[in-house]
Amino acid sequence: MLGYIVKRILAVIPVMAIVALIVFLILRLTPGDPAAIIAGDTATPDQIASLRESMGLNEPIYVQFFQWIGQLLHGDLGTSLLSGTSVNALIADRIWPTLNIALLSIVMSVAIAVPLGTLAAWRHGRFGDHVVMAISVAGFSVPAFVVGYVLIKVFAADLRWLPVQGYRAPSQGMGEFLRHAILPAMTLTAAYVALTARMTRASLLNVLGEDYIRTAHAKGVKDVTVLLRHGLRNAAVPILTVVGTGFAMLLSGVVVVESVFNIPGIGRLTIDAVMARDYPVIQGMILLTSGIYVLVNLLIDIAYTVFDPRIRY
Repeated sequence: MLGYIVKRILAVIPVMAIVALIVFLILRLTPGDPAAIIAGDTATPDQIASLRESMGLNEPIYVQFFQWIGQLLHGDLGTSLLSGTSVNALIADRIWPTLNIALLSIVMSVAIAVPLGTLAAWRHGRFGDHVVMAISVAGFSVPAFVVGYVLIKVFAADLRWLPVQGYRAPSQGMGEFLRHAILPAMTLTAAYVALTARMTRASLLNVLGEDYIRTAHAKGVKDVTVLLRHGLRNAAVPILTVVGTGFAMLLSGVVVVESVFNIPGIGRLTIDAVMARDYPVIQGMILLTSGIYVLVNLLIDIAYTVFDPRIRY
């Protein structure tokens, strides 16, 4: 197990190096001049050229790349071309709203989706199963921004139970945090519940057809015990995969939700950076997202051995 973990960690290095190279080249080769955007429409060509020189954009691409890699090796993601602030500081300031909402969303999604998927598998082909599948189809079909605006209309504008927009940190009180975070979390949860419920149902249906399940029933074990103790635990590996990768997906999908609910997270930071062609911020955000995906996949592989002792590396 330890040897496998070490190998996986070492394998992260070339993966992240390739990601860094691709991101750098794509950003540099796409049309657009950040110096012209920052200087504004009234800037003269000489002013733009001077600004490009001060930002190091006149250097050859390979020089810019190795300078950036040198900064990365020292843990420095660079400095924002737009604000002049360290990218590390920008991410540290913006990541907590995104992480807090993503964690709340994942907890809500698992708490709703796993029981729904279990119910659908238990009542396979019956009314309960059809209802869960209908909910899943609806969750997949409706875009996140539509769900968000509907929730705002119902719970904020009509009922006035919750605020329309904004964010409060948990340090300002859990009550205020939940009041401002519940609608964004529900928006993210809609599609994720659909995915997790369908995976739970499919995985459980495969397990419930195994011989040891029939043996448990023949011994007189209660249906609920068979379903939860023998069925759900052995069906946990694919469910765990969806839950883990879904968390990384939530961090990516939060971009739309943060725009709808005016949340100062990394999604808004990414949009602002893309609009301004702020290379260091965009590169830092993509590397952060890639690193989260790699870390989540590593943790999922390790967790497999907990739920299924037959898995050994």
